Order: sequence, then structure tokens, then C-alpha cells
Amino acid sequence: MTNLIELTPNTRILVTGAAGFIGAHLSRRLVQEGCQVTGLDNLNDYYDVALKHDRLQWIKQAQEEGAAATSGEFSFVKLDLADRTRMADFFAQHEFDLVVHLAAQAGVRHSLHHPLDFVDSNLVGFAHVLEGCRVQGVRHLVYASSSSVYGENKRLPFSEHHSVDHPVSFYGATKKANELMAHAYAEVYGLPTTGLRFFTVYGPWGRPDMAPMLFSKKILEREPIDVFNYGEYSRDFTYIDDIVEGIVRVLRNPPKPDAAFKEMLPDPARSQAPWRVFNIGNSRPVKLSDFIDELESALGTQALRKLLPAQVGEVNATWADVTDLSDTVGYQPTTPLSEGIKAFTTWYMGYYQTAVAVS
Repeated sequence: MTNLIELTPNTRILVTGAAGFIGAHLSRRLVQEGCQVTGLDNLNDYYDVALKHDRLQWIKQAQEEGAAATSGEFSFVKLDLADRTRMADFFAQHEFDLVVHLAAQAGVRHSLHHPLDFVDSNLVGFAHVLEGCRVQGVRHLVYASSSSVYGENKRLPFSEHHSVDHPVSFYGATKKANELMAHAYAEVYGLPTTGLRFFTVYGPWGRPDMAPMLFSKKILEREPIDVFNYGEYSRDFTYIDDIVEGIVRVLRNPPKPDAAFKEMLPDPARSQAPWRVFNIGNSRPVKLSDFIDELESALGTQALRKLLPAQVGEVNATWADVTDLSDTVGYQPTTPLSEGIKAFTTWYMGYYQTAVAVS
């Protein structure tokens, strides 16, 4: 890796998907670091738009709460990544030092029934971000990949050095495509790019279509929850603060070409171009049934579990080998599941003003 990029009050950072779960937490952290943050989002209605607006207000609170000498600034632009003309104009009107691209059409299950929804945002939109970074000479582009790229790979824990050529969902395929597109820009144009393969992120301000929110709502309303694969799915649940810490560390460390890269025996995780991919997870997989146990404990009520078979497009287990990320930037997730779930449920019940159901 090259020398560290210092985050200063003059550092101009673009965060796409700023109204999303991870994007909001990262934007708030960068504002607290004193940076000049521009958030971009199209505020689509894939899930509750009001929650997205509230996240944006939460980011702005960080600016208002900080001391004048240390607080950064946050500005928001509503824009669709797939709009080529407006994206080109947007980049022409701003000068960014760093870009974190988190905007995407999300949802593995959604991709099973609506695969074309993922083309404009995940493929066309990402191409527009890459081109904007190239034209502007951005110092480092960090972008969201996903554990879904591992697909049919059954070797655990998942390592960046494993093949990821057999996706089981179109969502996973688009994320693999992003990694390849980023490599092409790194190789041809010298744009430093780093992809982060996120593993089941959870915490306050999370997505309503993800298990923690879906389960909590139904548990508190005494409705049955759908538990696929009879609760035997295993996921590497990772708390949002650990994810954000990892992103910030990576952002400050742009990759450089690997002098030891072997063209005759290429390593999927490295390149002769300034390009890297990293797993970013907790590296402590938890069974879905045990995750529900923790939710029950934190919410103080028992779930009504509707046990169902596994779903098409879902992998049985995820487990992140984070050795590379730890060795490169010192990443060490520190939040135990019990603490993370407690923080999440405290936020959930406060935000939705939900009372605990009577068992």
C-alpha cells in the first residue's frame, strides 16, 4: 500500500448511497473526522423513503453537534447513478479527493424475481462512477462488493484468494462484475480501486428488508417469522461500527501494484494494477437460530418461528477470512453479537416507539 492519506478539513469525499444504512453511518463518521462530505442518493422507494430522509438528518446532526473548529460539512445531492449526462455534469462540478461508492440495488432475494432492476444501478451506475473518478483523477475509489460473490464456493472461511466464478444470484453476479470493471480501470487508467466484500452488516438505522428489522417487527407484533433453512443458515453478522472503522482505514490506504504478482499463476486477490479486494466481516459466523435467540433476549419476548426450507439463491453459510484486511490496515472487529443486538434493538424500539409485546 502507498503512504496514508490524511483525512483533514480540506479532504473532499463523495459517498454514494449516503441515505443508505452503511452510507449514512460512514458519512456521519467522516463528518466527525472533519471532512467535506458530499452525499449522493436517488432516494428510491425500494424500502421506506422516510427512513432514508431521517438518516440524512442524523448525518447533519453530526455537523451541528461538532465544534466549529473540528466538525466537517455534509451536503446532499439527489441523483440517479444511471443518468449518464447528469452524472458527468455532477463530477464536472465537483472536485473529490476520495470516493466511497456504496449505492446499489440491494437484495439477494429481490434479484431472484427482478434481476433487471440491478442492471441500471449496479452495472451502468458503477460505470458512471468509475468514469467520473477517472476523469477527475480521484486518489482512491473504495466500492461495495459483497460476500454474495462467493456463490457456490463451499470452502470456509471465504478467502479473497478463492475463485468467485460461480455466483448463485444475479445480485452476486453484478458485484463480481463490479470487481472486474474496477480492475479494468485500475489496469488501463491507473485508478486506485479497492473493493470491500461486506458480510451481513447489522446495527442501528439498518435496512427494513434485512432479518434484524423484519424479525424484530414481527416478534414485537407477535407475528410468525419466516426462518429459512430451518434456522441452519450460518451468517457472519458484522456490526456497523466495525464495518465503518474498516472502510475508513481502507480509504486512507490506496493500493499500489503488487510487485510479486505472477502472471502465470495469478492471485484473484491481487494485481499488477493498483487494485485490491478485501473481505470485511466479523469472522465469527452465527447460526440464524442463535441470532434469533439473541433478538428474543434483547427484545424480552419470544419469537413465533415458522421453519421453512432453504431458498434458491441463498448460500448455506458465510464466514469471512479477514486476515488480508487485518494485515494491511489493522482491521479488528470488536463488537460481540450480544452488544450489537442490544444496540440495534434499543435504537429500533426508540425509533419506531415500539413497546415490548406481552408474551
